[in-house]
Amino acid sequence: MNDINNSNVNSDKKYGVDDYPLYKKHRDIIKTPSGKALDDITLDDVANEKIDRKDLRITPEALKMQGDVAGAAGKETLQRNFDRAAELTNIPDDRLLEMYNALRPYRSTKQDLLGIADELRSKYHATICASWFEDAAKYYESRKKLKGDNK
Repeated sequence: MNDINNSNVNSDKKYGVDDYPLYKKHRDIIKTPSGKALDDITLDDVANEKIDRKDLRITPEALKMQGDVAGAAGKETLQRNFDRAAELTNIPDDRLLEMYNALRPYRSTKQDLLGIADELRSKYHATICASWFEDAAKYYESRKKLKGDNK
């Protein structure tokens, strides 16, 4: 998992529309995955490879804060998307692509999809995404979209 160091973020605080845009109004609490402040990331440092690639990624905390803003603006679907995205930040890119490919019709068995759901829940604590894979397994079964169904 990512080594997240956002100790300045109060996870109990809910952000609203007045907090938008977060990168301008809360620069002091938005951090990179390694804990760097936004002001510590410069184009020169990126060009000169003084900044690690992982510091160009968004953190789960920042995504959840964006979700709070979306929810406060009445955009619940967008808030759920931010929450789901926050869960995905802890999954290595190569594994995430494998999971994505497993969702393509006829690529996975029901057990494959349920196994991924279990992995998401137990290894990555990604309960929203785990439920999504469980729903996909049921849907693909009902629509005959599982591996072997197209023969």
